[in-house]
Amino acid sequence: MAEVLSIILGGGKGTRLFPLTQFRSKPAVPFGGKFRLVDIPISNCINSNLKQIYIVTQFNSASLHLHIGQAFVFDSFSNGFVEILAAEQTFEHSSGWYEGTADAVRKNFAHFRTQNPSYYIILSGDQLYRMDLQDLLKKHIDSGASISIACTGVSRENASELGILKVDKNNQVVEFLEKPGASRDISGFRAPAELLTEKNKDNSYLASMGIYVFNAKAMEECLANDLADFGKEVIPAAINSLKVNAYLFDGYWEDIGTIRNFYETNLELTTVKPSFDFYDENRPIYTHTRNLPPSKMNFSNLNQSIAAEGCIITNANITNSIVGIRTIIETGSSLNGVICMGADYYETELQKAQNAEARIPNVGIGRGAIIRGAIIDKNVCVGEGCRIGVDEIKRTDGNYGHYYIVDGIIIIPKNTILYPGTVI
Repeated sequence: MAEVLSIILGGGKGTRLFPLTQFRSKPAVPFGGKFRLVDIPISNCINSNLKQIYIVTQFNSASLHLHIGQAFVFDSFSNGFVEILAAEQTFEHSSGWYEGTADAVRKNFAHFRTQNPSYYIILSGDQLYRMDLQDLLKKHIDSGASISIACTGVSRENASELGILKVDKNNQVVEFLEKPGASRDISGFRAPAELLTEKNKDNSYLASMGIYVFNAKAMEECLANDLADFGKEVIPAAINSLKVNAYLFDGYWEDIGTIRNFYETNLELTTVKPSFDFYDENRPIYTHTRNLPPSKMNFSNLNQSIAAEGCIITNANITNSIVGIRTIIETGSSLNGVICMGADYYETELQKAQNAEARIPNVGIGRGAIIRGAIIDKNVCVGEGCRIGVDEIKRTDGNYGHYYIVDGIIIIPKNTILYPGTVI
């Protein structure tokens, strides 16, 4: 039976990533042209040879179920699995709904205990990083701690909205402070200098990454109550009664919790030397193998951009953008600072003829469209001559019917039709 269970927390409604979470759970949001957010923690587990993986979710899980079923199928010799545990009503838990991250684990103990684990690794479903989880596990065991918290060095400015750990020179956590804000004096939480690496010397506060290792017995003890959330309640309470260790991670880590984070982290992948490297053959990021043809560029100019497989781009000018799977971009179009999530299908010639008869644009980016600073969700039809984000006006966040503005970024929701000549 499995000694280590990896539990990926799928989050709740994903309101901070709305409207990208309007029809899908947060872990299922497309990322980087061809991936989903959930592919990151799953790949970290697989690359660390931890292949007993549960994903706990409760909202809009159909898309996530489909992706997991198509992407992560282990052979019969590995004893591996990736299984989704959606919220369910039982005789023991009649409400069914998860009240928080800890409550989600508590309500699934019946599934976890059958694996007889010695350790639980708790991971977030919306972060970008690459970590050797075996090293985290080894350091946890060697420390003799009941709980280990992965943390990363942050500046005082960035510490305001994160959970900050106070540790002693032996890496033991002695206090936890959730989102201290900008004005509070937290100088007493500075990490001991001997614990900081050269890379983290200017980031003297240790922020929780929301990644935990629990001894199985400690997990049972910590959740034998009504505490709902790991970061806000369970961890602060555990520090008073159990040995809690800090694991300092000095690699790249980004929380993709907001539309602004999502937009900037995606576009950072297009730089010459991105902070996160998808081109690591030894530690790949796994996803659904779609068997799509290579992308085709016809007389186009792509500058500092990513094009996923299956695209057809004709006589277009694309800069600092991500072009997702199966994206069709017609002649004369221009994209700058745009995330195109692509399409789930190719339209047939018959469907295109029916679109023309109904005066509906085809899926993709139509002729002469100009788009700046936007996120185009899947299966969107952008008509000929559309103008999106071309002016320099300051936009007010809100729901504008056929589009949203969040954090100043224009978002065209999934399956939207923008008729020819639309100006946003």
